[in-house]
Amino acid sequence: MRIVFMGTPDFAAGSLEAVIEAGHDVAAAVTGEDKPVGRGNKVQMCAVKQVAVQHNIPVLQPHRVRGNDEFLEQLKSLHPDIIIVAAYGKIIPKEILELPEYGCINVHASLLPDYRGAAPIQWAVIDGREVSGVTIMQMDEGLDTGDMVAVKEIKLAPDETGGSLFERLSRAGAELLVETLDRIAEGTTEPVPQPEESPTPYARMIRKEDGLIDWSEPAVKIERLIRGLNPWPSAYTGLDGKMLKIWAADVVEDNAADVVEDNAADAAEDDAAMEHIPGTVFAIGNKSFSVQTGNGALRIRELQLAGKKRMDAGAFLRGFHLQEGTVLK
Repeated sequence: MRIVFMGTPDFAAGSLEAVIEAGHDVAAAVTGEDKPVGRGNKVQMCAVKQVAVQHNIPVLQPHRVRGNDEFLEQLKSLHPDIIIVAAYGKIIPKEILELPEYGCINVHASLLPDYRGAAPIQWAVIDGREVSGVTIMQMDEGLDTGDMVAVKEIKLAPDETGGSLFERLSRAGAELLVETLDRIAEGTTEPVPQPEESPTPYARMIRKEDGLIDWSEPAVKIERLIRGLNPWPSAYTGLDGKMLKIWAADVVEDNAADVVEDNAADAAEDDAAMEHIPGTVFAIGNKSFSVQTGNGALRIRELQLAGKKRMDAGAFLRGFHLQEGTVLK
């Protein structure tokens, strides 16, 4: 099939690679504009553009898609059989949706109708979902509301992070996309409308401030936040006026923190923990320390203080004199 591919980040790049390897004719890749990244503000190509350049595929980077007659004429000149959209980041107008013979299909990283929106992967982890997946849908003018063409479920691991689920769903989406293109070409797809009566959490875009830990929340909820926002934007708190990123932690039920882990605390500390205000550091051992939450505690395993490297809690404690009773804010 002759394809125009629209996508920007790593998640979409995997699908583009798969379509190319399957032998489809990719007429062009449409991506977001190049942006400066990092401390040096060096302009860098997005992941989809990098793949396209490697395979000598023309790249289009319109500033806007709606009301862009020049871009519409470019698409028409390419005569695509189908347009594939994967994490592109812009709303596709009706005149583009109806342009190709087979319309536009979208690779969405959730089991629709749940988690329509920009950040379905992170929110699935943060919300404690046991199952996520990928949906290929026929696009319409709504926000992720089109008929479902194909679905693949993925069970989340107990230690699943936003990053690990991102990788797994990217691979699953790429495989499902190639299978779906074959079925579309054969005329064997049977699109299914999305349920209208089902509650559908909206997966709004993640903001950096979403990572600020509220220690009054239950430990299980904070632990999911830590995993969901790993690697970006990360969950964080404050220590001595500096940002402290928390990369990994374990839930400690009933404040039984560190007693087994390295024999650094005793039962008396457990009893005392019940009186700690949320955010209080206690039960400091050789390899970890615990923090009181609104319900239970978290044993911190991996962290990063501003200006320092990411490290395990044991290495941090050897280089930083952390005192019991310190309150993280």
